Amino acid sequence: MKVTVVGTGYVGLVTGACLSEMGNHVVCLDVDERKIRILNEGGIPIHEPGLEEIVRRNVAAGRLQFTTDIPSAVAHGTLQFIGVGTPPDEDGSADLQYVLAAARNIGRHMTDHKVIVDKSTVPVGTAAKVRDAVREVLAERGVDIEFSVVSNPEFLKEGAAVEDCMRPDRIVVGADDERAVLLMRALYTPFMRNHDRLLVMDLPSAEFTKYAANAMLATRISFMNELSRLAEKVGADIESVRKGIGSDPRIGTHFLYAGTGYGGSCFPKDVKALIHTGRENGMRLEVLEAVESVNDRQKLVLVDKIVARYGEDLAGRSFALWGLAFKPNTDDMREAPSRVIVEALLARGARVRAYDPVAMDEARRVMDGLQGIEFVTTQAEALAGADALVVVTEWKEFRNPDFDGIKAALKQPVIFDGRNLYDPAYMKSLGFEYRAIGRAGA
Repeated sequence: MKVTVVGTGYVGLVTGACLSEMGNHVVCLDVDERKIRILNEGGIPIHEPGLEEIVRRNVAAGRLQFTTDIPSAVAHGTLQFIGVGTPPDEDGSADLQYVLAAARNIGRHMTDHKVIVDKSTVPVGTAAKVRDAVREVLAERGVDIEFSVVSNPEFLKEGAAVEDCMRPDRIVVGADDERAVLLMRALYTPFMRNHDRLLVMDLPSAEFTKYAANAMLATRISFMNELSRLAEKVGADIESVRKGIGSDPRIGTHFLYAGTGYGGSCFPKDVKALIHTGRENGMRLEVLEAVESVNDRQKLVLVDKIVARYGEDLAGRSFALWGLAFKPNTDDMREAPSRVIVEALLARGARVRAYDPVAMDEARRVMDGLQGIEFVTTQAEALAGADALVVVTEWKEFRNPDFDGIKAALKQPVIFDGRNLYDPAYMKSLGFEYRAIGRAGA
């Protein structure tokens, strides 16, 4: 099948690459000339495990192309996927300007039947706005060309997006056109060899499903984070609690880890957008307002522990910080807890030496201008002469480090663990002062 994907960020590039891997001829369009240049030169503008290999293989096979040429990209695909960004507006709503611009470009250049697929995370009612935008442009052109609009939200986890795309646990398709549904089913059948995972529903329900899923996961995280603070006060161990409740099949184990709060491009933005949608419809989504509030508070929990240990004035103190990206296996710094933690430490006069396996360049970009932070190239370099180690992101290489080396490098053997990577009893046996999240004895 011939497919055009508008946007080469996490959603667009992963979608386009995986569709080409299944034998489709895919053209990825972006107005950002820098991104397209990088891709055409064999590079990848984002970090996502496994993506580079798929892109190179399908470019070499002639199934995947990248362009800034809007007319040729629109002419190419019967299926036109829109995978552009929907950043939060000042009021928390999703900014649809890029989605609607892409829709208008399709309407401006289409000459035959198109199925326009909203892949971006968009609020309920966006499909109708996309349809209106295309109709307006077609009317301006004085032509009557048949087209359909489909909602096909993505459910990709950064750091595992390729795996999620190639082996989806569900494929949601919102449509009111049987012809469009048949085309979408044909496109996705190769991804569903074992059993049918395609869920067909109306357009508003498909759009709502994406927000509901992310809001539920964000709620689980904030729930555990709030309980972790209470666990510390009553002497309970949140890890034991997690195992206890996670063994209940009605609850399960996923997204029950206490930590420093959620970040990234999806959960913060989508929770805000759903809250905004509620307000537009005369409702307060009180649970989600609490989820957001708890998350904002949780990003400072490590700072609170550091202040409790050293005092409000951290002048003259130096901290090694491991992990900058909002989660492992990505270089994404959007809404990352590390940004809040670093700024709070610097504001109290501390110095920070930070290390991340992947996100160093992106961290330098988003933290440009901050005084008192140094970006280093190894874990050991961050540790040298620091007052304490602060672990923020749960990269695998941090899970079983050289504790003797850590102890020797630090001024004092103190670790603030924002991801509960280590066992408190074991750390105590090694002679560490260990402060974690909601852990008994820590």
